[in-house]
Amino acid sequence: MTYRREEHSFIPESDLEGVSVDTLAVRAGQHRTAELEHSDAIFPTSSFVYGSAAQAAARFGGDEPGNIYSRFTNPTVQAFEQRIAAMEGGEQAVATASGMAAILATCMALLKSGDHVICSRGVFGTTNVLFQKYMARFGVETTFVALTDLDQWRGAVRPETRLLFIETPSNPLCEVADMTALAAVARDADALFVVDNCFCTPVLQRPFEFGADIVIHSATKYLDGQGRCVGGVVVGSSKLMAEVVGFLRSAGPTMSPFNAWIFHKGLETLPIRMRAHCENALELARWLDQQEAVERVFYAGLESHPQHELAKKQQSGFGGVLSFTVRGGQAQAWAFIDATRMISITANLGDVKSTITHPGTTTHGRLSPEDKATAGITDNLIRISVGIEAVEDLKRDLQRGLDAVAG
Repeated sequence: MTYRREEHSFIPESDLEGVSVDTLAVRAGQHRTAELEHSDAIFPTSSFVYGSAAQAAARFGGDEPGNIYSRFTNPTVQAFEQRIAAMEGGEQAVATASGMAAILATCMALLKSGDHVICSRGVFGTTNVLFQKYMARFGVETTFVALTDLDQWRGAVRPETRLLFIETPSNPLCEVADMTALAAVARDADALFVVDNCFCTPVLQRPFEFGADIVIHSATKYLDGQGRCVGGVVVGSSKLMAEVVGFLRSAGPTMSPFNAWIFHKGLETLPIRMRAHCENALELARWLDQQEAVERVFYAGLESHPQHELAKKQQSGFGGVLSFTVRGGQAQAWAFIDATRMISITANLGDVKSTITHPGTTTHGRLSPEDKATAGITDNLIRISVGIEAVEDLKRDLQRGLDAVAG
């Protein structure tokens, strides 16, 4: 939604029909008060005042629209939700306190004891732990399968299967799922197809166009893009999101108004940033692929990547995350990382600043040795989230790592 001069609020998304995602990133979800501010306002309030006791009762009872309490209704949060929903092409978005809270809210709202989930092995380590350890305590069983093996997905389906969950591209090996095929598997099983679109964002990939029922983001990553705060978002049909809103209203893993304002403003530059991330990452992937100390580079933009053609079909760019293995083991990987001087050693990704990490001991460190091996997380694997610095400066810094391994 955006602003209409005679209304100090939101207007229907139909007024923005047909515009590009670049324009939606700037204009969707605009909200102005009677003060006519050009930049979006923040509403840092816990509650809202009613005109009468009858109005309070009507809002709490759902008979009248309007804000009630910032645990589940706040204008700043709603502005962010409306913008990302428009960009993804979904009916409704629900903002949460973190990316993991978005996954948890989806599961708690839509699954029950006895249900079965099929999840790709190539997911963020904490996502694996959430399904394998914590959802299991509530009677939800998860089967992990190879992201790109459709036979494994079909073979894992049970009568009680209710949800298929993937990341594409995957973290950290950048595998790419055939979303159209997996959506068909989900439909045949009468299950929901959930896609974590964190690596690509709606600028590069729109999973609803390939059959997804729900799209999830860690807003902490590219949606902010500057590492300032933590948040998540779930996007889907109004019917499904009503259940997620109900969980948030009761359990409270809610996004704060300030964080929502940060993400709302961050979306305005998302298309420009993603193009810069993609350009730098592709050049670095090609450069690393030529280095003697590097065994293999994992990045869908390389023609040698097994899902390169599929990525071109589903994505408008290859993203800003790549990983690679160095010759040797953990000692050589750590030596490479420690030799860099400009790139930040941190497990976060999606920042304008390039970051580097060792997945086996950070993002996927809580996985068992067996699960790491199955997921392809080796001791010599390094992940880089490529920022928007000058690419020659990034090469110069990575050369320090290459020299450390070679030496």
